[in-house]
This record gives sequence, C-alpha cells and structure tokens, in this order.
Amino acid sequence: MPVGMMNLFSATDPKLAIYNYATSFFGGVAPLDQWVGYVLVCCFGLVFTLITQAMIMADQKFGSGHKNSEDFQTCGRTIKTGLIAVDIVSHWTWAATLLQSSNQAYQYGVAGPFWYAGGATIQIILFGILAVQIKMKAPSAHTVLEIVHARWGNTAHLVFFFFCFLTNIIVSAMLILGGAAVMTALTGMNTIAAAFLIPISVCVYTTTGGLKATFLSSYIHTVIIYVALCIFAFTVYATGSDLGSPSKVYQHLVVKAASKPVDGNRDGSYLTFFSSNGLVFGIINIIGNFGTVFCDQAYWQSAIAARPSATYKGYLLGGLLWFCIPFTLATCLGLSALALDLPITVTEANEGLVPPATAFFLLGKGGGILMTVMLLMAVTSSGSAELIAVSSLFTYDGYRHYVNPRATGKQLLIVSKIMILCYTVLMGVFAVILQQLNCSLGYVYEVMGVLIGSAVVPIALCLMWKKTNKWGAMAGAVFGQWLGLVAWLIFAKVKYGAITYDTTFENYTMLTGNVVSLFLGGIICAVVSFIFPEDYDFLSMRQIKVMDVAEDGDLGFAKQGEDSMEAMRAALRFVLIWGGFLAVILIPIWPLLALAAGTWSQGYFTFWVILSLIWGLIATVVATLLPIWESRDALINMFKHLAGRGGPLPSKLHPPLDMQNEEKPVQIPQQAVGDDTAHREKKIGNAYNI
Repeated sequence: MPVGMMNLFSATDPKLAIYNYATSFFGGVAPLDQWVGYVLVCCFGLVFTLITQAMIMADQKFGSGHKNSEDFQTCGRTIKTGLIAVDIVSHWTWAATLLQSSNQAYQYGVAGPFWYAGGATIQIILFGILAVQIKMKAPSAHTVLEIVHARWGNTAHLVFFFFCFLTNIIVSAMLILGGAAVMTALTGMNTIAAAFLIPISVCVYTTTGGLKATFLSSYIHTVIIYVALCIFAFTVYATGSDLGSPSKVYQHLVVKAASKPVDGNRDGSYLTFFSSNGLVFGIINIIGNFGTVFCDQAYWQSAIAARPSATYKGYLLGGLLWFCIPFTLATCLGLSALALDLPITVTEANEGLVPPATAFFLLGKGGGILMTVMLLMAVTSSGSAELIAVSSLFTYDGYRHYVNPRATGKQLLIVSKIMILCYTVLMGVFAVILQQLNCSLGYVYEVMGVLIGSAVVPIALCLMWKKTNKWGAMAGAVFGQWLGLVAWLIFAKVKYGAITYDTTFENYTMLTGNVVSLFLGGIICAVVSFIFPEDYDFLSMRQIKVMDVAEDGDLGFAKQGEDSMEAMRAALRFVLIWGGFLAVILIPIWPLLALAAGTWSQGYFTFWVILSLIWGLIATVVATLLPIWESRDALINMFKHLAGRGGPLPSKLHPPLDMQNEEKPVQIPQQAVGDDTAHREKKIGNAYNI
C-alpha cells in the first residue's frame, strides 16, 4: 500500500486495520525480543559445530575420512551426486535469494520471482560443463587459480586472484549485510554485533571440519530451508485464514493494480510478464550471477570435491532444485505482501524486508522466528562455503605459490585454518563498511556484475579453449571491468544529470554497466586470442601437485564405469546437450510462453501457483532423501558397528597418511594415459578441447 493511506482490504480483514495510515511496516520497532536474535545467532553456531563434528568423527571412524590437508579442502574428491546438488543449493541460497526475490515480486508482480530464479539458475546448469572439464583436464587442482597458474603463470594468476577474491568479498558482504538487516528488523539486535556474530558462528564448525563440515552442514541447512519454504507456501495458498487460496490472492492483486498500477507493466497489472522493468532486472540478474558463479572458488571447490560421475549430474540437479527456492518463496511471500497491501516502504523493500514482514503478518511471532531461522540457515551455509573458498585461495594460491612452495600437508592445514579465522573477521568488516555507506542489499546485488562480469569469459576459456591467449584474457578481465564502470557512471550522468546513489541504482544504469562489463570482457579476450592464438596442450594442468595422497592415489577415478576418465567424454556430451537444453527452456522459451498469456486469467495464475508448489515439494523430497539413499551403505555399516556386528573398519584397512608427507605425483588414470605417458597426455589434451 502507499504508505500513510488506508489499507485496501482492512474492511474485510480486521487484522489489516492496524496498518491503516501506517507509514511503514516495522516502524522502527522489532516484533521479536532482542534476546531472541542473540540466542539464535550464538546457539546455532554451537549446535551445528557439535552436529557436524560428530558426523565428521563418525566418517573418520566408520568411513574413509582422513585428517589431512587434502581431505580438509577437497573431501578426497569423492562426494556423490545428491550431496553435491544439495551443496550447490546451499551455496546459491544467499540472504538475497530469500529476501530480494520477494522484493522483485513486490515491485513487478509475477514476473519478478521468475526473473530472479531463472536468471540465476542457468549459470549453475552451465557450470556443469566446466565441472566435467575440471575432472578431464585438471583432476588434481584445488582451486580455479591453480588452473590459471598452471596455464598462464604468475602474472595472470595475480590478475585473476584479484577478481576471485573481489567476488568472495562481494558475496560475503551481501550475505552478512542481508542477515544483519533482518536480524535488526525482526529482533532489534545491534546491526554491527550481528555482522560480526553471524560469521563467528559459522567459523567454529568450518575451522574444525573443513570442506566436509561445509557439505554436512549444507545438507542440514538446506532441508530446514525447504521445510520452511513449504510451510510458507501452503499457508499462503492452502491453509491460511488471511488468504488461503490462489483465487483470493488473484482477486486481491487485481484490486491492488487498480489502486496502484505497476509502472512499466501492461495495464499496470501485477499479473503479466509484459514488464519492462522486470525484464531489465532479469538481464542484470543473468549477467551478475555469471560472475558470482564462474569467479567464486566455492563453486569450483564443489566440482573439485565431487567424484567424477557426480560433477555434471550434481550441477544439473542442483540448479533445478535451487530454482524453486526463490521462485516458490517469492510467489508466496512477495505476492502476498501485495495481496495484503502491507505498508512496506521502499527502504524496507531494498533492505530485503518484504518476506519477514509477510511472514510475521501471516504467522505472528512464529512466522518471524521461522523466517529468521530460514535466513540464518542460508547465511551460515553460504558463509561457510565462502570461508573455505577464501581459505583455499590464500593457502594454495598465496602461501604455497609465493611464500612456501615446499610446504607440507600439515603446514597447509594450519594455514587453511588460520585463513578461515582471519576472513571471519573480514566478513564482518566488509558488511559494516557497506552498512555505514548506506548501500542496500539490492544495490550491491545489482552492481556486482559491473565489478566482476568481465572475468567470466576469460576464466571459462582458460579451461575450455586451447587457443585462449593469456594477455587477451587479462586484458579482457581488466579493461572490461574499467569500461563497465565508466559506462555505468557516464550513463547515470547523461541520463539523469548527476552521479548519485539513486541514479547509479536506476535499472537502465545498472543494465548498461553489467552488459558492457560482461560482453566487452569476452570480446577483448576472444579477439586477441583469434589474432594471437596459443596452442596449449593442457598437460601442465594435469601436473598440479597434491598433498597427503598415496602413491597410487586415483583422485576419485575408477578404472572403469561411470567414474572412469573414459566416461568423462560421454559426460561432457551429456552436459553440453542437456545443460544447453535446460538453459534454453528457462531463458527464453518459458518467458515467451508466459508472454503469450498476456494479462493472466485466474485459471492461468492458479496453474502457475500449483506449478510452484509442486516444484517446491519435489525439490524438498529429493534434497532430503537422495543424499541419505546414496549414503545408505555407509550408514548401515556405521549402525552395524555401533551394534557390535560390523567387520573391519575402513579406517583400519586404509589408515591415513602421515601429514608430513611430501607432495605426491598425480596418477593419471591408465585409460586416459596409456604406456607412452607424454605422447598420450598431449594427444588427450587436444582431443578434449571443445
């Protein structure tokens, strides 16, 4: 509702009468007690530390887990499809996923949830192509920057180190900024205190358990998020007394549009895909999220940790599972805020407070607590991934490359944990800086493509194209970013007459900067590479050194079957076909089909809602049960041992290596190498190019 006016539906719903003439929803008063915020933030860190530590100890005793640097940073490269998919969902579910997706629905209607979800799903699906390429060309890598260094040397390594670390800073700051804003709005918790306590709660279990702790906590967090998602969705469209059906939401949205039509939407309706501003946001979203996936070590790390057969399947499945979180959540909470005509201000919306406001209205304090828990699950899980990602970069690409090239596994493990502790503090600092600069979550989310989009194509081509020129890649990343920033600021000045926070936050200003950064970065890289092509054989990538691995270490590969190197060729064809197909279905076929419906009828809207509910339910079941099913043998074995009926423990049959071991040579699987190693490796390196 326009703030300061009577609620449109207060005559039929007495609960809404309290918002008549309200100037904001929260009004500076937190609906929950302050102690609730501190207890939730502090206790969740402790609880998940105990849970993940217990699970890791069980894996080390009854499974194949080891306490060494490789296991800490890569989980032995043996994670299966279900857990990879859930981990991707967890990484990609930021505070912005839960908060800004509903803000887009609140601004643009039904188009908003789709453009947020679809515009951020295709990157995960297409990253499956790179995930397979990692296994084929750099099976022993720990980070994306090790791959860059193996191919192009120190200069390129430092250039892309800047872009990768900048990505981590942006993502981390958004996570904490969004989480702290909601904790303050709902509980009155001090924003600065929240900005530091949230990452500290994550740091504890991440430091003790490493990447495996991140995977295990990701599963628990994701299941909780899905359960909360289903509760909110069915409250809005099935069981709630305030709305309770798609038909009632539809009718309220029609009334709302008549009272306050949407600028840029056909007939001012919230029930149409003819939304110019929604489309502009969709393009910004697509470009910006290519940067945050392709330049974020967290997503490369999941691919590195996966067993070969889980790479492409995990990313395809993870993208489809994740889609429903912003899509279903925003379709229920974002549209409900409109259908209830809640007095949410522009400032509150930009801070991501649309879903907390709706949740509190629909379910009272219980809804506020559930939304807070849901947000904490997203922030802590993604935050854990960022901690491990930054730790990996500074351990392998900082310490081992430039400080101590002969570092042992034990030394790398110590440095990894120190870097987690250091970055924990920096996450809070970055968030507080943005908060003090009054940069909203929405602003940071949209500007990230301008800052990092130029590095997307060069990083991808480093692994995928043997002709990519290193100077072209560096020039594309650097000059693409500079030109994107210049275009962004010039457009604001020319179009709106001044360079201010508001003019640089306008949709078309952000669109200009994002498009210039991504496309010029790619064009510069491609043009230079065509003029001065390299002829790289990918051999040096397969010679990246590993630590704490036995002489016959297979890096997760089997001699035959779906986890063999030979099977990766078929996997690459599969992910190219199906990844491309799914991407085209999501963008542009689905939007075109929705456009054909014009301004939606009640029947079409009901179909849309049912689709979102079914997708959410299926994703909840798959994300909950698939990892358990894939781990059934290990779980059965553990329970047998606990009951005193098990055989020899895997940890006794395969004891961990001494962490003082020196680097071990990578064992390229026999079917990929053959007897004449050098000749065959060069041949295969050429054959795997696309």
